[in-house]
Amino acid sequence: MPLRKILNFRDVGQTINDHTHSNQLQTGKFFRSARLDEANHDDRLRLVENFGIRTIIDLRTKTEHIQKEQKNNAGGSSSDVVPQTRDEVARPLKLDGIEHYQINFNGWAFSRSLISELSWWNTFQLIGLMAMGYRVEAISVLGSNVMRQEGLVGLAIRSVDTCTQEVYEVFKILSDTESYPVLVHCTQGKDRTGLVVQLVLMLLEVAIEAINYDYVLSQEELHSEREERLKEICSIGLTEEFADCDPRLVEEVARHINQKYGSIEKYLEVCGVTEGMQGAIKEVLVA
Repeated sequence: MPLRKILNFRDVGQTINDHTHSNQLQTGKFFRSARLDEANHDDRLRLVENFGIRTIIDLRTKTEHIQKEQKNNAGGSSSDVVPQTRDEVARPLKLDGIEHYQINFNGWAFSRSLISELSWWNTFQLIGLMAMGYRVEAISVLGSNVMRQEGLVGLAIRSVDTCTQEVYEVFKILSDTESYPVLVHCTQGKDRTGLVVQLVLMLLEVAIEAINYDYVLSQEELHSEREERLKEICSIGLTEEFADCDPRLVEEVARHINQKYGSIEKYLEVCGVTEGMQGAIKEVLVA
């Protein structure tokens, strides 16, 4: 654990190079982690001084930010703690020299696709709960009726197909050479972050086995907060498996992309990531 209060933190390029005993990727450019909310003063300084982070991409939902603020404020009401602006969301990590982007990776298109799977009764139930401000309870309707049945692999594939706008937003940042070094994170740094990292590594022609190695590292890295995460996961209607890494996920996602879109390059083009943007990312990250 290079950072005391930031779990699942690692240099993706270094991880791949060490595992493959090669010099395939640039190091010190592309980092991943779990949420940064508990980072202490030393960790925050190290992000800037030791790792040189210039850009943070936060993939979490508004509901996750609300939960974080409620926890920090000892259970204050939702209306008192909802982050309203990007500056408010970034407040815990407002450090000189770091640009903070909030991209709700599982945004409206993803949510709409899940809602379409609900029965009419469940849909009305979800809408009513959201209208009354019970966001977690509303999400649990989706969790127990749709997400649980799809599992980690199914949700990852659904994200590939529906989160094309969000993929574009992330890759637009990554295609800007001034953004680096970049740190990408969500709550666990496992699922949404793992998918973004997989898409990048596939573009860089990293072997699927090596991508999977980086992905499953999260299982051990997150062990210390597993019990806490299980409570959060169960609160939205999901089961214990959602706290783990599915060893089939990386291969199944890669197979889906290649079968449906033809290649990672063609998939990214569908998302709006041009050949020039893809080339700029390779220029920065390939050794």
